[in-house]
Amino acid sequence: MRFMDEAKYLLKQNIRDYGMYVALAVIMIIFTVTTGGLFISSRNISNLINQTGYIAVLAVGMTLIIVIRHIDLSVGYLAGFLGAIAAILLTKAGAPVYLTILVVLVLGTLIGLFNGYLVAYVGIPAFVATLAGMLAFRGALLLVTEETGTIIVPNKSFNAIGNGFIPDIAHIPGIHLLTLLIGGLAIVFYIYSEFNVRKNKIKYNFEVISFKMFILKLVLVSSIIAYVTWILSGYNGLSWTVVIVIIVVAIYHVITTKTPLGRYIYAVGGNPEAAKLSGIDVSKITLIVFGSMGLLSALSGILYTARLQSATTTAGTLFELDAIAAAYVGGVSAAGGVGKVTGSIVGALVMASLINGMNLMGVGISYQYIIRGAVLAAAVIFDVKTRNKSR
Repeated sequence: MRFMDEAKYLLKQNIRDYGMYVALAVIMIIFTVTTGGLFISSRNISNLINQTGYIAVLAVGMTLIIVIRHIDLSVGYLAGFLGAIAAILLTKAGAPVYLTILVVLVLGTLIGLFNGYLVAYVGIPAFVATLAGMLAFRGALLLVTEETGTIIVPNKSFNAIGNGFIPDIAHIPGIHLLTLLIGGLAIVFYIYSEFNVRKNKIKYNFEVISFKMFILKLVLVSSIIAYVTWILSGYNGLSWTVVIVIIVVAIYHVITTKTPLGRYIYAVGGNPEAAKLSGIDVSKITLIVFGSMGLLSALSGILYTARLQSATTTAGTLFELDAIAAAYVGGVSAAGGVGKVTGSIVGALVMASLINGMNLMGVGISYQYIIRGAVLAAAVIFDVKTRNKSR
């Protein structure tokens, strides 16, 4: 009984963190049943995760933007515009892939820093500054694609970023061995890191969950990792898009949880005035976060252009709204100061699963938008209610 009491207590105390995972599990179960198992097939899950990539990258950056109590509406068309720049560099300028990617990432970062400068030092509200950027980049996208409307990218190396899969180390029918090995290493690393964190907490007399609950947590998470890698190994294995998203999430997770910069970001989001009085340069942190958003917008544009193997006049449409929705569904607080980059990825998967599942069921596009809006509203209501209870 004590074990159950502890489980209920942990669920109640960490409802913000666990709620999104429960929602994702429920959505996947519902669509698996209603589609006769088609939703959970290796091919569909692989396509679902790959389609989520460019939004997931944006959601990571948007999470930090919302954490510091701002918003960035320009990221969608910025991603579309920079994707078009990449296509132009590859096709018309004949630039190599590595140089194209580097130029686009640097350009995205500079644009993000400019947005941050307008917000942090000029004092323009982020909503207005980025709305202006949204309109400007929409026009810029139309300008650079006006000759043909669509810029086809024939470069196979570049297109592999959005459509390719990591090579396998053996040819076993129906199984991608390297994906399974990577999944196994991920489980080992996760278990090792969790034991290390628990050991350090005990060493410094911090509160830890019971050993039974700790083992249950390890088993559940390890099972999820094993199941996902098994599903993906049944259809070409891990894609380069997934690898890129994992690297981005890992880097930002370390930055936000293990570095002074991460602590400063959450301090600014929690209380900007208190952060300023404690010696934190709030303007500098704002500049860095917007610069990071520009960088991730550029990466999103690269992923999207590579996936479509072309740049189009509609690229980037509603990307910013999908990223904002993923961040909120993933647990970021509308009041700032709360939110995890790992949560934003789960939020992106929740929204993508909704779209994918409803498409498989043949739900009309009008109802899809209504349902997605209802889910977003529910996420914000959940945030407000849990925040009021914690007070």
